[in-house]
Amino acid sequence: MQTAAMDPADEPSSMLWGLDPMFSAFARLYVKDILQMTESIQVPGIYFYNSHPVYKVDVLGTVVYKREREDFFCYGASEHLAVPQGGFNPVAELKKLRQAQQSRCHLEIGELLRVRGLLKTSRQEREIMASTFYKVNDPVMAVQIAWMMEIPQLYRECYDKTFQLQPSATGNSTISTLSKATNILKDFFQQRSVTRFRPYDVQDLLQPLISSQTQTASKDQEPVAGPSTCQQLRQLLKEVLVILQDEGIVYRKVKSQDEVYHVTAQDKNLLLAVKDVIREDSKREKYAEKGCHILHILSAVRQKYSLNVSKAALELVLKSLECNSDIVSTSDNYYIAF
Repeated sequence: MQTAAMDPADEPSSMLWGLDPMFSAFARLYVKDILQMTESIQVPGIYFYNSHPVYKVDVLGTVVYKREREDFFCYGASEHLAVPQGGFNPVAELKKLRQAQQSRCHLEIGELLRVRGLLKTSRQEREIMASTFYKVNDPVMAVQIAWMMEIPQLYRECYDKTFQLQPSATGNSTISTLSKATNILKDFFQQRSVTRFRPYDVQDLLQPLISSQTQTASKDQEPVAGPSTCQQLRQLLKEVLVILQDEGIVYRKVKSQDEVYHVTAQDKNLLLAVKDVIREDSKREKYAEKGCHILHILSAVRQKYSLNVSKAALELVLKSLECNSDIVSTSDNYYIAF
């Protein structure tokens, strides 16, 4: 392939790349898009998809060609964790581990392969320098179906949206205010370790934004009748709470007239409920090897704890538990307790 170069005028400054969340993630792009991405003029090895800087990718595909050589062939393995029953025999366990490693890394034509690694262009060919690769056992195509459903969603919600550092000057002041308000509440929750709140507890935090917006509008336009400052504040808070719930930052354990919101990261009872579900169900034969799928965990948590826990909130809890080594991800969206 012939590597295309990006117009220097269209390429964002390398000092700003780290502000794009996609830059630090393994991008799950289609192979066609990986091959067609333009390479950075500023830094070789960085590529752009729709103005998003990309240098590492995550790919799932079928092996159609292989070439193995002693000097560069590398091995990697992804195994589930299991608690040995009875006495622990290190020699036997090491033998099992080597067998599992060989089984997962020895690839044949037609087998399913998962690869993560850095992108590079060598001899006008786009390549992935694998940091991790392994054979995926997918007899009923469950992994491939889940992958094919997830990728289009990532494209819609992230990849196909052009990354912009600041909103355009035409008509996006409301978006800017909404973004600022959302960040104000996020910072407040984190700094004060807020566990739960009611809307009127945090409403005053957004007052300066409404005042600033009103002053700016009064300078640029003739005075006209419109919603009062109090109405604007309530509407802004309402929109911010919707965003925070969509992101899983907050949730309402019980929907009642007493509008109480729980901060997901600080809700120890929710973390304990999720941990208990994974620990108990991991003991069942059905989940002992692969672990519990996120949708199974979500269903169980909704039955045992709260019907209003969203998938986004659960994902934050799972991430927190995994960071604390309370659980481990055995594969995509599957979890098992230590």
